[in-house]
Amino acid sequence: MAEGRSALRSRVLTALGLAPVAIVAVLFLPTPWVAALFGLVVALGALEWARLGGLPAGGVSAWLLVAYQLALLWLGDALSGYPGWILVGLGLCVGWWVGIGVTLILRRTPVAADRRLRPLLLVGAPLLTALAWLALVRLHAVAGLGPRLVLGLLVLVWVADTAAYFAGRALGRRKLAPAVSPGKTLEGLAGALVGAATFGLVSAELDLLGGLSPAAALGLCVGVALLSVAGDLFESYAKRASGLKDSGVLLPGHGGVLDRIDSLIAAAPVYLLGLLLLWRPA
Repeated sequence: MAEGRSALRSRVLTALGLAPVAIVAVLFLPTPWVAALFGLVVALGALEWARLGGLPAGGVSAWLLVAYQLALLWLGDALSGYPGWILVGLGLCVGWWVGIGVTLILRRTPVAADRRLRPLLLVGAPLLTALAWLALVRLHAVAGLGPRLVLGLLVLVWVADTAAYFAGRALGRRKLAPAVSPGKTLEGLAGALVGAATFGLVSAELDLLGGLSPAAALGLCVGVALLSVAGDLFESYAKRASGLKDSGVLLPGHGGVLDRIDSLIAAAPVYLLGLLLLWRPA
């Protein structure tokens, strides 16, 4: 029990330290600077994908993966002037998260260390991270609304994660994906969706999402929160398949960078695609 309280204390203190930095950066930095800051986070995440993929920590191959990740960011930025590419990429990304989320929830065979997952992590995971980065940068660049939209996404993910955590601890009985992440429960998922729905209604009332109706804001926020769970489950699956408890040790109480942004990696493309379908900011 004391160990659990200590972990929670570290988790809260880390979050309290990071949240103000993220909020100030999103609200006050110009988009190129925000892109660079998010790019740094993504590069750190690439080092952790390398670790999960079995590459030696700090070795040449790990840094080559970081170079590959940054090249994907450059390519995504170069293609961002063609809206068709963005829609195709976002659509494929959302389809992936739907498919992997359903697959992992339905999985009943416990996950064991499996080298066959490494090519997927080393080639495919940076693609997913690059699309999340592109979605965030594209959102931030929306004239007059961008910083508010990005902050709304960050707060939505924080609210959903926090609601899931405390609802799961207080009420959790039925496992959501026992073969992949035994700690996650259906009650925790319900808490996340209630938190997201509440945030959606408040956002519509305060006009934080560019004039979306309450129904549209509620649907968007609940959908984003629902699919963000797939990002969390995928990283849990990757860690189990790699035989590791955490993706890294950079953030006390959270593990690595990926442990903190796994939900956001799935949420950002869903959020942008939802906005593009509900209204066209670009």
